[in-house]
Amino acid sequence: MIKNHQKTWNRLYVILDMLIVAATYVLSYLLRFGWLQHFKLFKVEGRYLPFEEYVQCLWLILPGYLLIYIASGMYRSQRDKGALGLFFNIVRVNIFGFIYSLAVLYWFKEVDVSRKSLGVFVVLNFTADIAFRALLRYILRNIRSKGFNIKHVLLVGYSRTAESYIDRLLANPHWGYHIKGILDDSMEKGTKYKNIPVIGTLSELPEYLKNMTLDEVAITIRIEDYAGLGEIVGICEKSGLHTKFLPDYQNVIPTVPYMEDLDGLPVIHIRKVPLASAGNRILKRGMDLVLGILALLIAAVPMGIVALLIKITSPGPILYAQKRIGLHNKEFLMYKFRSMEVQAESAEKTAWTVYQDPRVTPIGKFIRKTSIDELPQIWNVIKGDMSLVGPRPERPFYVEKFKEEIPRYMIKHQVRPGITGWAQINGYRGDTSIRKRIDYDLYYIENWNPGFDILILFLTVFKGFINKNAY
Repeated sequence: MIKNHQKTWNRLYVILDMLIVAATYVLSYLLRFGWLQHFKLFKVEGRYLPFEEYVQCLWLILPGYLLIYIASGMYRSQRDKGALGLFFNIVRVNIFGFIYSLAVLYWFKEVDVSRKSLGVFVVLNFTADIAFRALLRYILRNIRSKGFNIKHVLLVGYSRTAESYIDRLLANPHWGYHIKGILDDSMEKGTKYKNIPVIGTLSELPEYLKNMTLDEVAITIRIEDYAGLGEIVGICEKSGLHTKFLPDYQNVIPTVPYMEDLDGLPVIHIRKVPLASAGNRILKRGMDLVLGILALLIAAVPMGIVALLIKITSPGPILYAQKRIGLHNKEFLMYKFRSMEVQAESAEKTAWTVYQDPRVTPIGKFIRKTSIDELPQIWNVIKGDMSLVGPRPERPFYVEKFKEEIPRYMIKHQVRPGITGWAQINGYRGDTSIRKRIDYDLYYIENWNPGFDILILFLTVFKGFINKNAY
């Protein structure tokens, strides 16, 4: 069984990780003071530690890196974790590792250790970490997809959550889960969902836990059956098996909540919004100001050319300001290059742009397709009405319409709207599904971090400017 080998595998991962740290640390010295000197990439000045003393510092660095790896959850099961989350975790580990290395060497007065060699070490260790984890992930997923290294799971309770869990496990065979069956009192024995059968009742749970070969138990009872949850948990814990609880609250709490410990009392927050934190808001605003000013300087000349073309090809103003709904449901004026013929304000408020819209000017078609018409919004970012990254803001008329038709639509106004966003780089721009767009916006809101913003900006450069849905 997997649970019997997990500790052995974790010990092996620890050994391999520490070998990687040691190897990249040694290699960083050889590169800094040896091979790179031939290419004159680093000039050696002053005193530096000889190789033997430099290597001895590993006894200070290795224990800290091990604790950082453990605290960051690198040895927890990664079978159902996304590649992006793993990547950011490795980034975090190496940042903290670098800070720890500087701090501990300063504390022990090892002032002659080259800071540049430590920088080379962090880059090498990050690269080796990524390569090792990617190779390990590839090998394990292939093994699991062929029926090996499987976790055997019993579901306790038939519910919408049970169906959703089965859907995901069957759609991802590389996660390596095999569902043995479902125990439930409300469904007849032999009833199947996607070939997963109901094999017994809840009263038979102790017997199945004793006689069935299992790695995990997933409690998936309906919300109306929660009165018996305590008894089910008690039975599962007596078996010694790892037990999961999948709450059946989709129609009550329509998102992934997070927990807070209030002096020993668990509190469930219905929605996790990292930007509700003052520190995160300040960090994001600082990024917007620095990158926004830089973007404005870079885009100044192209914006001047576009302004001239608009002026000589179509009568009317170069820019137009349109009312949009932003942070905390407040109206603001969003600026764009004018891409349409001048029209009455009453028509503009409620008209949705469609394919081959006759109102779009010739130059307007180009700047809409390439998103150049959005460049004046950099000024909105600097003013504080918008952010570089966030949900796209909508006109008041459509906000009133969508908030009645689309669940959770108004949650997007808990953060500043953006020029680009997670929905936009995934193709949900222009005349596309509003429901899908909101799903992506909510994912961004609930999973925000600085690295996520940088990733979205990076992807926008390569795939976000050309908008096939812009008419």
